[in-house]
Amino acid sequence: MKFVSFRTSAGCRVGVVTAPDRVAEIALDDPERGVLGLIERRQPIVATGVTHAYDDLVLTAPIPRPVRNIMCVGKNYREHAAEFAASGYDSGASVTVPAFPIIFTKAPSAVADPGAVVTVSRAVTTQVDYEAEFAVIIGVGGRGIGRSAAMDHVWGYTLVNDLTARDLQRDHKQWFLGKSQDGFAPLGPWAVTRDEIDLAELVLTCTVNGAPRQSAPASDLIFDVPSLIETISAGITLQPGDIIATGTPAGVGIGFDPPRFLEDGDVVEVTATGLGSLSTTIRIED
Repeated sequence: MKFVSFRTSAGCRVGVVTAPDRVAEIALDDPERGVLGLIERRQPIVATGVTHAYDDLVLTAPIPRPVRNIMCVGKNYREHAAEFAASGYDSGASVTVPAFPIIFTKAPSAVADPGAVVTVSRAVTTQVDYEAEFAVIIGVGGRGIGRSAAMDHVWGYTLVNDLTARDLQRDHKQWFLGKSQDGFAPLGPWAVTRDEIDLAELVLTCTVNGAPRQSAPASDLIFDVPSLIETISAGITLQPGDIIATGTPAGVGIGFDPPRFLEDGDVVEVTATGLGSLSTTIRIED
């Protein structure tokens, strides 16, 4: 099933996409939390009887404010690992393909809605980059999860644009500041249950102003979804609603010579098989 969170004149609501152009509202005690309430409480899906035209909706991120930081994976596609190592922005440039998953996080406050305009101040960063990713949403928590059982803990998937201030990433020798600026985690448009997505068939793409930049199948991941869940949960108890962004393919801005950083008015479009299309507009202010 495909779920969306959206705003109405009566407040926030959650719905099921019942057709390409229709959404049926579902009853939740706390719809302002998006699908998080559905995941955490495992409430039965009860339709309210109210339906909407999909194109009329003002979508919010499916999980507007995650309970914890978004967990992310660096250098998880071989070609991207190589372009990053050669870019001069990677403090670990001597290692092209990592031996273990590189895990970092983005603050919950970085989440932005589908179609959002993300405002960036030149006083903070002048080197904003895009990273198309698909993300795992945890449904069943746990610690010490083995890879053979890992997929049983997956509720579903969504899209994320892992926006990055490359100059902050380079200068501070770590990734949190450069990844966690306000609005730097556009999320959505849908939260799709695991049964609808075949990772063997999923292809992730990204365009900037309609021009192709990134494209890769999920099968190209260096560390697949079970490996990531096994690694993270080894000593950290995963919780329902946790989000794991799985990494980005080659074709990011710093992979070009010279780099192609995002400019004022640029529109970034992230898509993946079965997960819809996530659009973000960049606004740069002095």
